[in-house]
Amino acid sequence: MDNETLFYVCGIALAVSAVVISFIGLKAKGFPGRAFPIVILWFALLVGGATTYSVLHAQDEQHHKEAELEHAGEVFEAEGNEDVPPTDEEEGHGGEEAAKSGSTLKLAADPSAIAYDTTSLSAKAGEVTIEFSNPAPLEHDVAILEDGEEIAASELVAEADTSVSVELEPGSYTFFCTVPGHAEAGMEGILTVE
Repeated sequence: MDNETLFYVCGIALAVSAVVISFIGLKAKGFPGRAFPIVILWFALLVGGATTYSVLHAQDEQHHKEAELEHAGEVFEAEGNEDVPPTDEEEGHGGEEAAKSGSTLKLAADPSAIAYDTTSLSAKAGEVTIEFSNPAPLEHDVAILEDGEEIAASELVAEADTSVSVELEPGSYTFFCTVPGHAEAGMEGILTVE
């Protein structure tokens, strides 16, 4: 039997015993008499069992919820990494003109966590614009680092949209949220410019 079932068995036995003992006590004169230690022991066992199994059941539930949250987080991360924002070619801009003019990328903050919807962006060399949407009530922004130096940043927004544009040469850049602690919490990613 699992802890939940044992908790219910002890609880029901405790309730039934209380009713039966009360009924006997009302009908029998001098009850419990010599049976007093047995009655006390019986109730002590039932109360102890119900308490023990309720605690064990609560621990089982906590472990089950933690496992569900961990699994949900893994699924969310797996789905989030598959979502690659559209490039300028997918948006209908193509050819050499797009290579000269750069790219417009979409990026969004997670509405319920300190995270972006992706950790990887790619763009064409030239003027790169990141259109940033933050549906969360917590302020976020998007900034771009080149060799450890911040070269551009959007304004901080909450439940709003903003953008940042910068001229970029081919290479690898970091995009991140400038709010203290957010990048360390995982709100950053790699911007690859070709």
